Amino acid sequence: MKQLDLFPITAKIEQDELTIAGCNVELLADEFSTPLYIYDRVTLDSAIQSYKSALASFYGTHASVTYAGKAYLCTAIAQWTQLHGLTLDCTGEGELAIALAGNVKRENILVHGVNKSENDLKSAIQHAGIIVVDNLKELERIAKLFSTHSSLNLWLRLLPGVTVTTHHAHTQTGHQESKFGMTYEEILKAVEFCKENKLPLNGIHFHQGSNFRDPEPLIPAIELALDIAKEIGFQGKWHFSPGGGWGVAYHEDELPHPSIEHYVKGISEAVIEGCKQRKLTLPHLHLEPGRSLIARAGVAVYSVGAIKKRENKTWVLVDGGMADNPRYAMYGARYSCLAVSGVTEERGEVISVAGPYCESGDVIFEDVQMSNLKEGDLIAVPVSGAYHLSMSSNYNGARKPAVLMLEDGHAKLIQKRETVDDLLKRDLSL
Repeated sequence: MKQLDLFPITAKIEQDELTIAGCNVELLADEFSTPLYIYDRVTLDSAIQSYKSALASFYGTHASVTYAGKAYLCTAIAQWTQLHGLTLDCTGEGELAIALAGNVKRENILVHGVNKSENDLKSAIQHAGIIVVDNLKELERIAKLFSTHSSLNLWLRLLPGVTVTTHHAHTQTGHQESKFGMTYEEILKAVEFCKENKLPLNGIHFHQGSNFRDPEPLIPAIELALDIAKEIGFQGKWHFSPGGGWGVAYHEDELPHPSIEHYVKGISEAVIEGCKQRKLTLPHLHLEPGRSLIARAGVAVYSVGAIKKRENKTWVLVDGGMADNPRYAMYGARYSCLAVSGVTEERGEVISVAGPYCESGDVIFEDVQMSNLKEGDLIAVPVSGAYHLSMSSNYNGARKPAVLMLEDGHAKLIQKRETVDDLLKRDLSL
């Protein structure tokens, strides 16, 4: 069954029911209710090992992995990053607080942000090891707050002005008109400012976009970054991050997807050759994956409610949707699914699955053929680990779902389901 290849590594069909990490998914839904998100520890660990092994093979020991927390971050995931010695990328004071709750060490915290607030910067200077500076004004603000006793390092975010092919325009971040980073000319001004103000500049960063499947278009951006490094004249150890963005397959039609090894090899060879041509010291290379580390590890589970038959469409309505997964509404994202029980039953009619929210765009997927469903049945949506929960909302008063981590037949609750009391916590009377 090709669809099963989208699910976590440990997913199996046993007695016609879906299991993950030795746990029966239907029993998990009975115990923890739905919508429910489950993560498989083996799949998470396997993905990070793929990155580490590939970097060791193609680049060497002067390389490391930074987890892009925007994909999904909670205290347990922050703790998981430290078990693997990862740097954790945080955007702003909120994600930084989660990192601290997960006991992430200062030297393992990197802070991003296109328009960091005063509190963001103060928190970053106090708790982070690296700030990736997005613009000249931010650099001026850092200079006013910075203490020479700090162990903080600064990297500059380059806007390469190069486009990569992604699923949607909203996931492209390195093109010429992007809001992110600094142009070549702005970077040179930032370098001079750092020299004049004795700021600890030791790295360059860029990020081209998200969910691409070919590393080749990143090479012009790498070349530009290395040109800047040459002009800066970095001496000794310096750092370079071409960001992340490596994609995953969301639908069986996208299988097989190019491997993590293919991506790492392409980046590593470009950096090594580029430095050789420029007689540059090899930098410490940082890759910054999010989706490709965590997406496949996550599965969303929903319960079927009403079923509506229209002239040319059958709608299966479930108890989750755009409040926990806005990707269809935002990007037209395409997914697959399986029934949790009766998995191998003959496929019936073509259906579309939508959520309970007051938006026509509240759709999970359209025109999928699967076994006939009835009220109370469960469906499992694979590749739900990234950019679902991190972009979830309380639209229509939705309560954010419970999240489990599965390993060796055991399920651990890592985020509680929100309650009505949680929804009302911030509210005050007139």
